[in-house]
Amino acid sequence: MHFGGSSAMKMIVGKLRTPPLASWSEFCCGSSRALRVLRYSTKTLTPNHLVTTSSTATPTTLYHRLVRSQEPSITPVLDQWVGEGRPVDQEDLHRIMKQLRKFSRYKHALEICRWMNNKPYLDVSHKSISIELDLISKVYGLKQAEDYFNKIPNNSRVWQVYGALLNCYAESKSLEKAESTMQKLRELGYSKSLTYNVMMGLYSTMLQYEKLDILMNEMEQKGIRIDKFTYGIRLNAYAKTSEIPKMEKLLLKMEADPEIQMEWHAYTTVANGYLKSGDQENVKKAVNLLKKSEYLIRPSQKKIAYEILLTLYATAGRKSDVYRVWELYKNMGKFYNHGYSCMMSSLAKLDCVDDVAKLYEEWERGCVNFDFQIPNLVITVYCKKGLLEKAEELVKRLVEGGHEPNSSTWSRMALGYVKSGGMEKAVEAMRKSILGSYKGWSVDTVTISMILEYLDRNGKIDEAKEMIGLLDRKGHLSEAVYEGIVKNLSRASIVGCESRT
Repeated sequence: MHFGGSSAMKMIVGKLRTPPLASWSEFCCGSSRALRVLRYSTKTLTPNHLVTTSSTATPTTLYHRLVRSQEPSITPVLDQWVGEGRPVDQEDLHRIMKQLRKFSRYKHALEICRWMNNKPYLDVSHKSISIELDLISKVYGLKQAEDYFNKIPNNSRVWQVYGALLNCYAESKSLEKAESTMQKLRELGYSKSLTYNVMMGLYSTMLQYEKLDILMNEMEQKGIRIDKFTYGIRLNAYAKTSEIPKMEKLLLKMEADPEIQMEWHAYTTVANGYLKSGDQENVKKAVNLLKKSEYLIRPSQKKIAYEILLTLYATAGRKSDVYRVWELYKNMGKFYNHGYSCMMSSLAKLDCVDDVAKLYEEWERGCVNFDFQIPNLVITVYCKKGLLEKAEELVKRLVEGGHEPNSSTWSRMALGYVKSGGMEKAVEAMRKSILGSYKGWSVDTVTISMILEYLDRNGKIDEAKEMIGLLDRKGHLSEAVYEGIVKNLSRASIVGCESRT
């Protein structure tokens, strides 16, 4: 769920998650953004994508100056603008904050908000208070957001402000505090569709699906409108839990609701639920809904919609539809790394290894922004199929092309070597992976455990201890990881490694 922030629902290849909702503070700014799917992209956008002027041109608008600024603080930019005698429009500043939030530049957005609050000629409204509360939570954490809320005068605590606090609790998964705030909203008569959707999103995230129906029933009893966001959250929960009859019934109810304009992702959500069941009749139903969804895709939604359709058609085993959608994707006139990633993953799911290789060569020829996730995906496909020579050849090509393999590349190679029985090569690949790792690296405990077990079984205790020590020095040896990788080792090895605890 995405009220006012970054968390909750993401699309992972092969799975479809709940489309996020409009952010709380954007709602307070008057946004009516429809339910959509969070874009999943391997290419990171920068603020320069927002401007149409030459990169060497002097920004002539406050919008361009602030959004393009790469400085740690943008307060001096605002002060300079005013110092030049230029006018400041409050709505323009809110628009700029919205754009900064889009690129997760929450600190800069908060600076603008606080700069506005310090200017007597700019009004501080509930809109500004709600936005600031939300941004404080993102930049400094929940405790400071609570401190800020406690200082807000009672006469300024309108429902939007309470709603922003509710959203802060939902994003931090503070269930009890969220429920308490929701009850306060009820008591003050501030219950709105949006507040119910926040709670439903939280319950869904916490896998407390049984509470979704309770809230929807409460909404119906109180005459609170059940909107497309509400339907979307419940529909997705049914799909996740493979409650097919209930999912179908809710979709029919949604289609019959005169106030609901059906959108493509409602049908892809249900199609995903059908595909999860594995039943062949349901697969046919899924394909029919995917076809139906295509007619509802708006031009601005094509990229993310086509990427999702590629994945779902592949899950349904529809190779012809995968290629058909891929042609539609390419006809957009723009090529995205993530599109290639989705297509390659889809072809791999269809067991079309040669097609994956051909598509990689196409990407390689036209690549503008190199992304290691693409060759790493191909390496994974080769390793899973036992095609180690092809994987090694691709690694060699990367090196020759000036792209030094990263920790993820070597981790995948290590897994491939383990699967093929090349344990010595697996040891070396995993050592390279750990050496090149970074903070937050996801430890492949299964592969490392098998490598350590091999070293232990063959009396190479020093090498086993060295690898564990290397993990420790890199900051990857949490208690959970430690327990996961040494559980199958002999007592001698465990004793030798216990000094780190």
